[in-house]
Amino acid sequence: MELNAFFPTLDIGSDPAKIRDWAQAAEDLGYAYIEVPDHVFGATARDGWVPLYSEKDSFHETFVMLGFLAAVTKNIRLSSGVLIAPQRQTGVIAKQAAEVDLLSGGRLRLGIGLGWNHVEYQALGAEWKTRGARQAEQAQVLRRLWSENLVSFNGRFHNLNEVSIVPPPVQRPIPIWFGGSSDAAVTHAARLGDGWMPIMAADAQAEQKLGALREQLKSFGRDPATFGIEGWLRMHSPVPGDWAAAADGWRRLGADMVMLYPMYRISNFDGQIEILRRFKEVASG
Repeated sequence: MELNAFFPTLDIGSDPAKIRDWAQAAEDLGYAYIEVPDHVFGATARDGWVPLYSEKDSFHETFVMLGFLAAVTKNIRLSSGVLIAPQRQTGVIAKQAAEVDLLSGGRLRLGIGLGWNHVEYQALGAEWKTRGARQAEQAQVLRRLWSENLVSFNGRFHNLNEVSIVPPPVQRPIPIWFGGSSDAAVTHAARLGDGWMPIMAADAQAEQKLGALREQLKSFGRDPATFGIEGWLRMHSPVPGDWAAAADGWRRLGADMVMLYPMYRISNFDGQIEILRRFKEVASG
């Protein structure tokens, strides 16, 4: 089971040298992926709604950061973790992802999700209520834009008439993995994705979801053995034993990879590097 590194966007700061050093440390330690999260806007609390992240929290721009990471690393793979696709234009996602894949030598995976922040959707002029249906159609359009030289597509959300992405990505198409743990997310992943990356404990509910996912993959004529599973380990305290137990749980469920997702702040750069070392040590199994 591979281990992935969550890019510490909230705490890494704005020094390019530290970002480079962190990424190279993850690569030197043998992590499989660096995953960069996504938010365009922070938002203040309002009308009884309290955001998970506020207007003061730092989120580096996902694709620009992935391009930078491509330049300062050699072999470690790169992923969005996750891109809130429905609040972005699909063609722009396709273009940016193709460029990162090209510049990284084919190391990109696109992780996509629906997000939780309706205020951010509104500020970006995107529709909140149809985000699930839009994401499903986006996955189809993205895959075609990365695979075909000319694309025409007429759907509910997209109207393309003989358009192209040039230069194309190295991977044709770039893998798309779905986040989210709802029944709809599982169905979309099984029908349209190359993998599933839920944030949930490796418990009875996760086992049930995985069973349903594998049955749906078969119903869509797909081979579960070629479909990827990544468990996100949401941790609220810096206890390596808890990380190891969470990783072992996903290992028992047959996950291909896991990623430590700290829910606490690590403001010290040395501490961020130490987390990479300790997680690798206790979760390698």
